[in-house]
Amino acid sequence: MEESKVVGAAGRPPVMADVARVAGVSHQTVSRVLNGLQWVAAPTRQKVLDAVEQLGYRRNMAARALATNRSHVIGVVVVNPDLFGPSGALLGLEQAARQAGYWVSVASLPQVDAAHMIQAVDHFRAQGVDGTVVIAPNQLALDASAQALGRTPAVMVTAGAPVPRAFPSVDVDQELGARLAVKHLLAKGHVLIAHFAGPAGEFHAQCREHGWRRALADAGLRPGPLLRGTWTADSGYRLAKRLMGRSAAPPTAVFVANDQAAIGALRGFGEAGLRLPEDMSVVGFDDIPGASQLRPPLTTVRQDLAELGRRSFALLLDVISGHAPGAHVALAPELVVRASTAARARQRPGRP
Repeated sequence: MEESKVVGAAGRPPVMADVARVAGVSHQTVSRVLNGLQWVAAPTRQKVLDAVEQLGYRRNMAARALATNRSHVIGVVVVNPDLFGPSGALLGLEQAARQAGYWVSVASLPQVDAAHMIQAVDHFRAQGVDGTVVIAPNQLALDASAQALGRTPAVMVTAGAPVPRAFPSVDVDQELGARLAVKHLLAKGHVLIAHFAGPAGEFHAQCREHGWRRALADAGLRPGPLLRGTWTADSGYRLAKRLMGRSAAPPTAVFVANDQAAIGALRGFGEAGLRLPEDMSVVGFDDIPGASQLRPPLTTVRQDLAELGRRSFALLLDVISGHAPGAHVALAPELVVRASTAARARQRPGRP
């Protein structure tokens, strides 16, 4: 007969001591397993999990919070969550938090607005979250969230700007990624390299533009044309059309600020009659899913967004625990070379 899921006094739901007794371990060991701590032997961990399942044990989170003075909930403020970078960082952070026994409460803002940013942070503080991560795309988001956070434990996911009140911050090294992209094009013999930049005022767009300029300056070259757009494929398409409509001789390569815009640029160049990559080499940034399946497959800069999420959560745990992590953690990007780049042709068909 199946063993009852109620142990102890009649009608009493199982408690942690019951789990410890059935598993044959200490109360502390059960606590370590349920909190996701790693220094428990695998067989012992399985005994505890089997006992939890057998007894139907459910943790009393309210009692846990009172006992530990921790809610084991963190808040995340994210702007433009539909974009690849913020969504990928959020997913990595949430997975890392769940593995450590934390829940994540998310405030998604479609655009940066100081009042809504402050409202989101204030809401998390009222909830009693243990700490907050802010994925901040620009200075307004950074300043507004810092104002609202006060002394609340927090980490900023951002790049390219001083972080107010010395909050620890983390991001992929955006400027380095841009330099890797441009140096790859330089090694292919390209000397006139354009840039399709992201929105003005956004940190990632600024860092990638700066990396483009710096790589060309280091090579003793002047920047090619700069056309500014958004992060969308439609924007990349329009910028490609605009570039090819100029009377001056167009560049032979373009560094595009992100892969979505690069997708549109590939179409725009193709419609203009260019062979890709023989007449125009294109490099993107992000390595979005499907970048390798484009025609041609896209050379791009890969960001490890899962690691970015893990590192942001680890930094937040350090802050919550009272440690003082470094001011900024920069993760290294990786250049992924595919068929959208080639050696510069000596002369384009039909052009002088």
